[in-house]
Amino acid sequence: MPPATTQHLDVATAELDSALRGGPFHVALRAAIAARGLPLQRVQHHLTRHGVKVGVTSLSYWQQGARRPQRPESLRAVRALEEILRLPEESLIRLLAEADEDPEHRRPAARSYRAQVEASGVLERLLAELGQPSPDGGVHTLGHHERILIGSRRELAGRESHHIVRAHRDGVDRFVAVHHGDPGCVPARMTVRALENCRTGRVRTHDETGVLVAELLFDTRLRAGETHLFRYGVEDGTAGVSREYVRGFGAAGGQYALQVRFDEAALPARCHRFTQHSPAAPRGGRQELVLGGHRSVHLVEPRVRAGMLGIGWDWE
Repeated sequence: MPPATTQHLDVATAELDSALRGGPFHVALRAAIAARGLPLQRVQHHLTRHGVKVGVTSLSYWQQGARRPQRPESLRAVRALEEILRLPEESLIRLLAEADEDPEHRRPAARSYRAQVEASGVLERLLAELGQPSPDGGVHTLGHHERILIGSRRELAGRESHHIVRAHRDGVDRFVAVHHGDPGCVPARMTVRALENCRTGRVRTHDETGVLVAELLFDTRLRAGETHLFRYGVEDGTAGVSREYVRGFGAAGGQYALQVRFDEAALPARCHRFTQHSPAAPRGGRQELVLGGHRSVHLVEPRVRAGMLGIGWDWE
């Protein structure tokens, strides 16, 4: 019997051969990295020597299927990976092209628990950069109406938020909005629009986790107990096919309404709402939603609880 290490290499090579023939891309990439026995830090180092800059987080997302290389720089990295991992020329590029042609494979994978934790850590750093004094920014949300627009390419085209807040300390003059784009999005290409009773301040983004944070500046300083209404929007449209929208709540609060409106050229087959206690918890509270004549579905929570709430949809 051959040594265990040899057996391991034989199995890894067989898995790689199978993945290169049938895909999908992320499985082939993961198999190639495993067959060569390279940690992601070493893969990143080799890419740098080829003149391509890709973060370890992005490499991890690629091999998990959470994101796919799409930008020109990313495609350069894929071609370099074929050489670094000693793969046949165009083998990984071909799998990416096949995925682009197959609607089923264009579906972005749901964010893993690890990915959500990484995004949470990034969010904390971005908020710190903006000098966020407390997790809630000094206000309690009394009402939040969120309107999501799904475009003709089935993408998250944008969203609009209407907030009613009450200050619980003196001197509040801003609100920090957070937007999590779909896997594959490019936050640096998104646009924040101040629509009513606010102005856009500083904006910070993090492409690898799809996080954008933006200041909405008020024209007045609120005293404790005073309320304020404001409205803003985020123009997105930078990712691929969208299949759900999720909103997280760190604590109990006021009313929340979520509306998802679909372009007439991209109507889903089914829609449903769901709840989740935390990113690591299973989803529950599933209820089917009927798509109305105005091409939209919605949910309303009179008083939100800590956790996550969202709407998902199937295209076929």
